[in-house]
Amino acid sequence: MPDTPDAPAPADYSFARRGRSAAALLASGGWLAALLVLWLALDAALWLVILLALPVLPALLDLARNPLSGLTISGKRVEWFSGGLTGTADLGEIDRVRFDTRWDFSVRATLILRSGKRIRLPQEATPPHAEADAQFQARGIRTERHHFTTF
Repeated sequence: MPDTPDAPAPADYSFARRGRSAAALLASGGWLAALLVLWLALDAALWLVILLALPVLPALLDLARNPLSGLTISGKRVEWFSGGLTGTADLGEIDRVRFDTRWDFSVRATLILRSGKRIRLPQEATPPHAEADAQFQARGIRTERHHFTTF
């Protein structure tokens, strides 16, 4: 779907990442260390420390399981997977791809189909937005950037 009929089709693009990363390890370890200081040095109540430890459990599970997630863009479709979740969309169905920068500086990608349906790509399966943007544009799909929207 490039602009000129003689232009070669872009090569298939594939992106994958694992759940176990240095950032996840540092963040989980830092949170648990802070809880340990809170409990031992500041003599916090044990029930409070346990309550504050609950948000780190999903990260610890990801570190233990090390799930694979990713995205593939071929000449005809976009496919993604994350844990047990999989999905596909034909490139011909996609009207545009919207990249939203959130307040925590993460970028979410949404496929907006010609039917008006929106498909949010799993964040862990989404490549860096500059890479994804270039890959979609190379296939003739319009992209949009929105920064710090509340909705």
